[in-house]
Amino acid sequence: MPKVSFNNKNALFFPSLKASVEEYFRENDLKKTGNLHLHIKTIVLIPAAILIYVSLLVFPLHVVPAIFLSALLGFTLACIGFNVMHDACHGSYSTKGWVNDTLGLTLNALGGNAFIWKQKHNIIHHTYTNVDGLDDDIAKSPLMRQCSSQQWVPMHRLQHFYVVLVYGISSFAWVFIMDFVKYLSSKVYRTPLQRMKFSDHFVFWMSKVLYVAFYIVLPILIVGPQAWVIGFVAMHLVMGFTLAIVFQLAHVVEETEFEAVGEDDRIVENEWAIHQIKTTANFSPDDKVVSWFVGGLNYQVEHHLFPRISHVHYPALSKIVEEKCREFNLPYNSLPTMGAAVRSHFRFMRMLGMKPEVVPA
Repeated sequence: MPKVSFNNKNALFFPSLKASVEEYFRENDLKKTGNLHLHIKTIVLIPAAILIYVSLLVFPLHVVPAIFLSALLGFTLACIGFNVMHDACHGSYSTKGWVNDTLGLTLNALGGNAFIWKQKHNIIHHTYTNVDGLDDDIAKSPLMRQCSSQQWVPMHRLQHFYVVLVYGISSFAWVFIMDFVKYLSSKVYRTPLQRMKFSDHFVFWMSKVLYVAFYIVLPILIVGPQAWVIGFVAMHLVMGFTLAIVFQLAHVVEETEFEAVGEDDRIVENEWAIHQIKTTANFSPDDKVVSWFVGGLNYQVEHHLFPRISHVHYPALSKIVEEKCREFNLPYNSLPTMGAAVRSHFRFMRMLGMKPEVVPA
């Protein structure tokens, strides 16, 4: 695997920004972890998911309301991922490690694996954001072309249409295929997976078995295979699309930049924090409803700069970050609405789907 490092030029930006953020927490006497707002989300979303799940199994439902509830379950599970799991796996939900570890396992309840996700997301994605060749989040070639350095194939002409289906089935592929590929190969894309302890292996297999038991076997026994398959597909399509589109809007839009690595060592042009600024975008920052459901992931710039700070603080921190970006003459990518971000994403995917022009030698 090539060694990638970041250029230290303009290295004054992040220390200056960090000092301002520290001053904000000190002056307001705030902890950087979650607060009552995050706790309320937790006690709303997790019981809501359990209630919907039980209702689907216990009450006799016609097809339409059953599909609706299944889709709602998928959306609620995605929101648990955005709000509870994401903060917990970053260690920002609580000052207590056991609380973060326990709530991080909500990812396993969604069908994933917290151990693998932490390396994939916390370490690789947050270090090498939008670096083609290292960032697993944009490693979908040749199915999808997500940056200009990736190889073009003719089917990419239609990718801005078929990615909707790809996003929909992404959670199914994640739960039943990609986790096992990473586990059995001991690699996340091109990066070796950290050594797993016995407890990590045990949790991986036990949670997969429990997922099959609660999401497949038990529903089939109670409602029958036909009703189960309809509900299961509806749940995964909504959960997969919701998870995928929110993360795509943060990095794969017209406003963000990309880097590429080959087999050789490479120095990324920008210092790490500036790299995060240029490869990440916020969306819909003034919409409190969007912010509530996506767990502050519409403030991805702040999240990538301060992943150990809970998302409940990002609206306040965004003003500090934006001001510092102006001070250091840096871009601050922020799309005003979710609709604007979605349009930017699909325009970008359409542009990447066009056949690249051959530059004469």
